[in-house]
Amino acid sequence: MTPSLRRSNALSLADRLFSTGEDRRTARLIEDSIQTLEARLGDETKFSGGLVDVVARYLLEAGGKRVRPVLAFLTAQLGEGVNDDVIAAATSIELTHLASLYHDDVMDVADQRRGVPSAQMVWGNSVAILTGDLLFARASALLAILGERAIRLQADTFERLCLGQLKETIGPADDEDPVEHYLAVLADKTGSLIAASAQLGVIFGGADPSFEQPVREFGEKVGIAFQLVDDVIDIASSDEDSGKTPGTDIRAGVATLPVLLLRRAAATDADAAALLARLTPEALSAAGADESADVIRLLREHAVTAETVSEARRYAHEAIAALAPLPEGTVKKTLTRFAETVVERTN
Repeated sequence: MTPSLRRSNALSLADRLFSTGEDRRTARLIEDSIQTLEARLGDETKFSGGLVDVVARYLLEAGGKRVRPVLAFLTAQLGEGVNDDVIAAATSIELTHLASLYHDDVMDVADQRRGVPSAQMVWGNSVAILTGDLLFARASALLAILGERAIRLQADTFERLCLGQLKETIGPADDEDPVEHYLAVLADKTGSLIAASAQLGVIFGGADPSFEQPVREFGEKVGIAFQLVDDVIDIASSDEDSGKTPGTDIRAGVATLPVLLLRRAAATDADAAALLARLTPEALSAAGADESADVIRLLREHAVTAETVSEARRYAHEAIAALAPLPEGTVKKTLTRFAETVVERTN
């Protein structure tokens, strides 16, 4: 693990993010809400029984951080707190996230997700894609109960998810900076759903509408920071940390930010160009296990990885700055800690 990312202690949400009595009370409320969410997710991934339900619940039962629901539960505290509508909205958001994972793994030809074989490796592409579609449908049905505002927000978010995936698939235009293109993709693919989670908490928690834009901006910036840290974890963590072989994304031909920064450096740096040539999927595949691991280590130790960590921290700091209009107190303090924790995580 690169020293730029510190290992978080294996503590509870309350221990890690909350300190005062009021903070701990809020933490307990959120943890209770997470338990309710888990039960609701179990109910909402029941369809026609048999194999359909097994596949639909596959990634749910593999675990997950529930980052998006936690944000919704936190921002709901700016109003009247978590209620049935907030639970329904958070459930819909998490189902949308799960659905996107089924699709992403097919497109990325990923062999693992959350430490288990990816769904398409077990049941094939068609089953994985249709399962994702099924979860998207259930997520939409949940939000439809909450009214037009929720439906429009979900539609806008889903559009951004698809646009982000399309932009990533098509790649940057000839006159477009690849790094800026990549960051825009992250804003759509990752940031938009986290932003929607934070906004839904404000809306259905009955908070002041003026808080919607600050928490949306916070969510989008945190989402970008989260993915940039993932880029570092991909080359820095062991199988036990992430359930993935170090360099999985790079081996699959995914141009993460360290690789994009290395490409930029390679234009004027012969050593960077030489390392870049060894990082192609073909070169890594042809190399033996020890050699390919050494190449990933060289990337991990290169300045571009530290630059990626710095960029993640910059976005986290911008996310925190976006919270300025929120009232002082537990929610603002906790969201600030949330952003700080995102860039400290190791899995």
